[in-house]
Amino acid sequence: MSPVGTQAKYWNLLSDRLTPTIIKGLCTVLIGVLALWMGAGIARMVLDLGGLLDGSWARLAEHTIVNALIMLALLEVIRTLQAYLKLGRVRVTFILDTALVVLIGELMGLWFKEYEPDKVLLGMAAIALLIGLRFLTAKLSPNSEHGNGAA
Repeated sequence: MSPVGTQAKYWNLLSDRLTPTIIKGLCTVLIGVLALWMGAGIARMVLDLGGLLDGSWARLAEHTIVNALIMLALLEVIRTLQAYLKLGRVRVTFILDTALVVLIGELMGLWFKEYEPDKVLLGMAAIALLIGLRFLTAKLSPNSEHGNGAA
């Protein structure tokens, strides 16, 4: 075998075996970091409950709602990474779920600020589009009872 053929053989071995192992390891570490971040966020939300006693209930409620939505977005990212580790691919439905949670969180965050109506309409249009795509991918998913496509 020529040196070029041997080199190509080793390169293929590296790309086929080592790279997926490294990527899976990094995804596992990332899931751990995100879980720790969520734990720290939940602990911070519990510690912030002391603000109820000093009369800042409305501000605390605002921060709690926004933080809870961020936690849900993190949870969706973790679900996406877990699906990648299990299936070896990323499911489009999980990405759409994550985007929906983030956009809905942003839209709800506008309730506590001064906002422009066109920003709200744009956010609602983006959410409606993502919901439509979510239904479409669920319908066409190979895992769906009714679908026969790929998601």
